Amino acid sequence: MRSLDHLLEHSSRSLARRTSRRSLLASLGQLLTGAALLPLLPVDRGGRAWGSDAKSAGPESCQYWRYCAIDGFLCSCCGGTSSSCPPGTAASPITWIGTCRNPGDGRDYIVSYNDCCGKTSCGNCECNRNEREKPMYRPSRNNDLNWCMANADSNYHCSVSVILGVAEK
Repeated sequence: MRSLDHLLEHSSRSLARRTSRRSLLASLGQLLTGAALLPLLPVDRGGRAWGSDAKSAGPESCQYWRYCAIDGFLCSCCGGTSSSCPPGTAASPITWIGTCRNPGDGRDYIVSYNDCCGKTSCGNCECNRNEREKPMYRPSRNNDLNWCMANADSNYHCSVSVILGVAEK
């Protein structure tokens, strides 16, 4: 034990001869500043997507290819399907549109997004994807409006995606 005490005493005295209190405080300040700034460094969070492959994602997943421009609760989680409203709701006659690429066949499809109205919000499977969304001056391609405003009961419940056709190049 005596040799360990001697070693620690020798290294402490050596450190004290080479440094001052000010330099110790400066080093400690740099260390604390660096530790505080560590969460601000960029982090690659792409690994989160590894668990869900867009080809295998089903209609209950926000990653489903037909939902590339959807904003709202998925009707497939609220008693309906990806393309039909749940019972007790009615599709809004006005919609927004998007063009989504099907990873299965590599083709682009024109998709109409319809809000289902008549009940309070579903609250399940919220999905907000804004791929190729246009600014508000193009309302037919913007998903931030309450499209239930054309219905007698303007309560929003969920959203569906209906394929209108294949996009031509």
